[in-house]
Amino acid sequence: MKILVTGTDGFIGNAVASHLVNVGHQVEGWTYIPNKYPDPSQCDRVIHCGAISSTTETDVEKIMTQNTDFTMKLIELCDMMGTSMQYSSTANLYGNTNNFNETAPLLPESPYGWSKYLVDRFVQSYMKDFKINIQGFRYFNVYGNGEDHKGDQMSPVSKFTKQAKAKQDIKLFENSENYKRDFVSVEDVCKIHEKMLDVDQSGIFNVGTGEAVSFKTIAYKIAYKYGVGVNLIPMPKEIAKNYQAYTCADNKKLQDILNYEFEYVIDWIDRQ
Repeated sequence: MKILVTGTDGFIGNAVASHLVNVGHQVEGWTYIPNKYPDPSQCDRVIHCGAISSTTETDVEKIMTQNTDFTMKLIELCDMMGTSMQYSSTANLYGNTNNFNETAPLLPESPYGWSKYLVDRFVQSYMKDFKINIQGFRYFNVYGNGEDHKGDQMSPVSKFTKQAKAKQDIKLFENSENYKRDFVSVEDVCKIHEKMLDVDQSGIFNVGTGEAVSFKTIAYKIAYKYGVGVNLIPMPKEIAKNYQAYTCADNKKLQDILNYEFEYVIDWIDRQ
């Protein structure tokens, strides 16, 4: 299958493209250029991973242009050309809640979350009118190898591991036993994209393991593995005000289709 993958200069897009090549697909990469769009007619499928993914980005116009406007236009182009599409969404749009079903109220708390919310609403509103299959994937907290370029936006798993490998004490926010995330490996994300290529069904799907693990558990697991300590630090107020306390995917909708076996983060850390 010939597949166009956008965002190949980013963490997930690069991983997805590499994985698809490794399993035998022909892949063309695309990086965002203002006012330019790829030609979906030249491929069998489009996987749109490109976006400004920083939850702390404050330039609303920039985020809406790249994340919302570009994605909606690309969806319209795919529909015109008859090329089915997958796109990246996010669990960030659920907000600070304990309800992570795809039908739950959406309460995004950042410009990034809102930019993804608007795309999901667009897709849900017009899904029955599309001539193509369109699948949106609400990633939970993705981690894995290849995050170094993300700086402060690296997942806690990668950030803690980088500190520990440098023989530095891990810096952990105080009260991190109260902050839990559904950590899903980028390897599993890639395999979900691959397997869903063969599924003749549109929809928006949560992509997460269905298990939440605390930041404290992750930090101490990595610290023990590499023989370093943990240094507790206060959480800055600008981070605390919009900080999700908990995420955990309700992945039944996806699992009813794939029955996929996710690798849990503790096992992934052991494997490294």
